[in-house]
Amino acid sequence: MKKLLYHTFLFGALALGFASCEDDPEPDNGVTISGVPATATIPAGGTLGPVTATATAPDGLAQLVITKDGSTLATVPMTGTTASAPFEYTAVPADAGKNLVFEFRVTDVDGDFAVATHVLTVQAEETVIRVENNITTNTTWESGKVYILGGRISVTSGATLTIEEGVVVKGEAGSGANATALVVARGAKINAEGTASSPIIFTSIADEIMPGQIASPNLTPDLNGLWGGVLILGNAPSSFGGDVTEKQIEGIPPSDTNGLYGGSNAADDSGVFKFVSIRHGGANIGEGNEINGLTLGGVGSGTIIENVEVVGNQDDGIEWFGGTVNVTNALVWNAGDDAMDTDQAWAGTLDNFIVIAGSETDHALEIDGPEGSLLAAHTLTNGSVKGVSTAELGDFRDGARGTFSNIYFFGFAAPSASDGRGDLSLSGEKTVANYADGSLKFEKLEVTLPEGATLTDVFKGGTANQATNVAAGANTVGATASAFATWSWAAVAGELADF
Repeated sequence: MKKLLYHTFLFGALALGFASCEDDPEPDNGVTISGVPATATIPAGGTLGPVTATATAPDGLAQLVITKDGSTLATVPMTGTTASAPFEYTAVPADAGKNLVFEFRVTDVDGDFAVATHVLTVQAEETVIRVENNITTNTTWESGKVYILGGRISVTSGATLTIEEGVVVKGEAGSGANATALVVARGAKINAEGTASSPIIFTSIADEIMPGQIASPNLTPDLNGLWGGVLILGNAPSSFGGDVTEKQIEGIPPSDTNGLYGGSNAADDSGVFKFVSIRHGGANIGEGNEINGLTLGGVGSGTIIENVEVVGNQDDGIEWFGGTVNVTNALVWNAGDDAMDTDQAWAGTLDNFIVIAGSETDHALEIDGPEGSLLAAHTLTNGSVKGVSTAELGDFRDGARGTFSNIYFFGFAAPSASDGRGDLSLSGEKTVANYADGSLKFEKLEVTLPEGATLTDVFKGGTANQATNVAAGANTVGATASAFATWSWAAVAGELADF
């Protein structure tokens, strides 16, 4: 899209032609002006010209005066009998959607004059922009506009995508290799900075939401799989099988090298991601290979991620694949698989989070261990988790490590031995061993027990002695829900009343 610029007039040197002199005085032959088109149309922010106005006056030229809508823009002295003046005009934001009237008035030394009128139509500013190609240079998506992802769009290495507050990004429908998504590749940056009053929203093309709205006017918060999601990839360390240094992120076909992540730079900076709501995503690119709402692959600690909401995603809400990035104030509502999922020795902290399970949610927390020799650990702290009858509190698997503190669970059904719902379990010998030696640590986990259940029923694998039974609704730990007020769909929909 062309940038909006202040108008400028460029006048070249006047090409002067002199009539040959004769002994007898020339008659008053009047003044003419040519070369000015009667009309033209340019897009908002576009430029007219250069157009060359040519004036003639047998008695000698004096000046050219150019006006726009009656106001003088320029006065150009002229001499000789013929002169040409090139000009151009770049539309300013106030011109969008208007017809501008330019007058070119040429005067000779005797006071005779000629006038040419030009009407310039400036088209209305485009507010819905379809994006079809990867972003390879620094690009800004502007407030007040809707951007349509026409495919899997990558911000490639060396480029920065800036998304201003209030922007709405909509992914077209697609699955498999045609699933739409926004991928921030290694070496690229995203500067998406919404505000508490004007968040950035990623959603489906089916959503009728427009800038300035928080809740969808036509889609329910449990609809999922309508497009892909957002993937941010970096160069920070991750624990991969075989101790390889990089890997292809899930959800992106192996043929697309923009999907590679991992490296050795723990402080890698992928940009800023603040006050962002991601909705209705999780399109499937292959059997059992869906896209998460927000995927963080090898993202470094130089990246700032704060105030993020994921609503109605078909796969996980937020999934970390290694890396060192910290995340503050995260909310997942109606995840189709796991709400918060960690893998490959992510080494950051998630501080202040809310999970609102939906009818398709599997685990509120799914915590996986390292896949290679890198044994870094992460921290989840100050969280509130609201369950449903079919969901599990959490599953700690494959040598899970880390610290989990000040987390309150409520709303879950009594544990079921047949399907594991309603419990928080330590799965596998490595995980149990890590819990025993303190590599996996629970500090102040609280749960409102379902009727008839005991802590031993809920917290399996040796965790009961770390839990505190609290009366229903009387939790003493958990998230600060006010951090999500005004800007999240969950808050606007009244879903945070229990937190």
